[in-house]
Amino acid sequence: MKRTLEAICTGTARPFNGAELSAFAKRPREGKVQILKDGLAPDEQADRKHHGGPDMALHLYPLAHHDFWRGELGDIALLDEPGAFGSNLAVSDLTEAEVHLGDRFRLGSALIEISQPRQPCWKIEHRFSDHCDSKGMVAKILQMARCGWYFRVLEMGEAEAGDALERIELGHENWDIARASSVLHAGKGSPEEYADLAAMEVLSVRERERARSRLK
Repeated sequence: MKRTLEAICTGTARPFNGAELSAFAKRPREGKVQILKDGLAPDEQADRKHHGGPDMALHLYPLAHHDFWRGELGDIALLDEPGAFGSNLAVSDLTEAEVHLGDRFRLGSALIEISQPRQPCWKIEHRFSDHCDSKGMVAKILQMARCGWYFRVLEMGEAEAGDALERIELGHENWDIARASSVLHAGKGSPEEYADLAAMEVLSVRERERARSRLK
């Protein structure tokens, strides 16, 4: 599997909700961008408790979903931006059903691995609220598993728009990201599924703990 990186996006912490800061708004970068263990350089996360870190170093939200959201929200200009959903990596023709926990990809000179589905939060609805009636977006993402996913960085390197995102190793083939999102974040799992995830070393520490809590 090989896809073209259409944009690589970073953000800086800015006022987002009153006095609260966020780097949710990501903008495309020109030229090569460093890919470090904690993410792109430079790229910021204002809330380091819930965002960033090695298990959430890079976020990819499928560009294919932008067309879905145009049907839901209207043809708003924000959906023309590759980083509209806080995504670092913009790729077409690749969705949650096609990738798996633990899949490894070569991106430019870096080696990256899928660590978890992205759990949507209120910032998505807030980002879109100035452009449309965004109420219910998070619920719809959870319902339909249009969540995107995170990568950890196994080998640091650099990449730029136009580089290939190429899968070089399959992870857990029975755990595509759509299924993982439905089980972990929408609560649609069985005890056996939560036990499987709780023991899965490639899954991020936070999500393994979530799976263990579901078992209790």
